[in-house]
Amino acid sequence: MKHRGPRPKVAPAGFGQLLRDHYRPGEFGQSGWFRDPELLAGLGPALADLVAGENPELVIAPQSRGTLLGSLVATQLRIGLIELRKEVTRNSDGDSWLTAHTPPDYRDRNLELGVPAGLIPSGARVLFVDDWIDTGGQLFAAHAITTLARAHWCGAAVIIDGLTDPRLRRDFAIRSLLRRREL
Repeated sequence: MKHRGPRPKVAPAGFGQLLRDHYRPGEFGQSGWFRDPELLAGLGPALADLVAGENPELVIAPQSRGTLLGSLVATQLRIGLIELRKEVTRNSDGDSWLTAHTPPDYRDRNLELGVPAGLIPSGARVLFVDDWIDTGGQLFAAHAITTLARAHWCGAAVIIDGLTDPRLRRDFAIRSLLRRREL
């Protein structure tokens, strides 16, 4: 049988159904996930469980929904969180940043993402967290920044995997609670 990359682990009983029940198609369809207290309380533990055994020391998550989820996962794992900022050049105050550019994202944008230099310790085990992965652009930038910091990539935990290229799951150790087709 051909290796197809990590499979989603089974979320707690009924959790996948909660995700489906609170999702509405459209650009902000995921917002319902944060409205339900039971679902919100379960997101951190469910995403953290996807990376059990990887021993991450730090979560990196893109602003804004990624940071919200990243804080839940970091709290569950009792580790720190770094926000992956967008459009760093326009927003930085002259400090030194580690930056990377994304390939075109789901809106056909190329984004500059970054973190303040020195925030990711050399050798740290870094976990990427986000709500949805579609093209992998922000993940690529996070991986590049992790490499620039001489840290170790230990994978990604996302709610929805919408990737069309299955190689990315294997190459970047992407784990998800659901695949897009399961919505």
